[in-house]
Amino acid sequence: MSFLRQEPAAPAWFLSLAFLGTLYASAVSFRLLAYLALCLRRPKDLRRRYGAWAVVTGPTSGIGRSVALELASRGLNLVLVDLDADNLREISNTIRSHHAVQTKTVVFDLSLVSTAQGDEALRRLREAVAGLDVGVLVNNAGVAKPGAVYLHEADVEACVRLMRMNLWAVTEVTAAVLPGMVERGRGAVVNMGSASSEAIPSFPLYTMYAATKRYVAQFSRSLYVEYRSEGIDVQCQAPFYVATRMVSILAESGRAGRLFMLLIAPTPDAYARAAVRWIGHGPPLCAPNLGHQLLWCLATVLPDFVHDWLRMREHLQHRAVAQRAPRRRAGVPTTLK
Repeated sequence: MSFLRQEPAAPAWFLSLAFLGTLYASAVSFRLLAYLALCLRRPKDLRRRYGAWAVVTGPTSGIGRSVALELASRGLNLVLVDLDADNLREISNTIRSHHAVQTKTVVFDLSLVSTAQGDEALRRLREAVAGLDVGVLVNNAGVAKPGAVYLHEADVEACVRLMRMNLWAVTEVTAAVLPGMVERGRGAVVNMGSASSEAIPSFPLYTMYAATKRYVAQFSRSLYVEYRSEGIDVQCQAPFYVATRMVSILAESGRAGRLFMLLIAPTPDAYARAAVRWIGHGPPLCAPNLGHQLLWCLATVLPDFVHDWLRMREHLQHRAVAQRAPRRRAGVPTTLK
């Protein structure tokens, strides 16, 4: 008599891991397919869908400058809000020389929100947008200073400036523009968040920066629910690194930092094209750039303790570079012991 040999059943833990792996792969595939579908979708006519004007804060450099130019290329007139009148004049002239749109400028140091000077500037902003068909608001302005420091080392004034700029200014400017959108029954609000608060479990030495960006994400999610029935789209875009001055310290952090900037960090213009294309599409929290989407998926694989170790190691390098910079400017040897 012969017997068929039976293979032993796979252990339960193996089946569980295989099931979880399949679920994760399916989720990543769905996310990437959804992103590709949005990329292939015809971009919205922002002027027709939302209105003829857009308000952009921090439009004189980096992402804000590129977003302002991209919106102008799509036919939107612009209200430009920044603290430096000369820089505002320069970007306004640049936009009008390249695109047949109108511009207005409002000098507003957003780090002075909730002060007497800030209240006066906010009044000027309200006057500037009164009567305009403002359809898009991009809250781009933000600061990362005091930078890579332990909390007990941080300069108090820099901390207050960061919180006013990244928290209160986003709230106040949005509150100033929303009433007109509600009255017209259409609009889009884009708040610039950060993957440091959403895709990564901790961001040591930049603790206050990441915490303020977490507020921006929750603020945006809640406004999305509040105002979607009013015809207003609210979105928090949470990029990883973009090749701006704010993250240029990576280039000084050794070969790994320079390679990371080259492979992962898009230029502001490249990011702006993706960012503007995503306005009105996708979920209230998104990362419009494809490289950032892939990095976000990768970040979900790593355990929290690995993220914590990597970020602490990287940011200690940032801290060392920042400490060397004043010594270089003063002509002092930069060797750290």
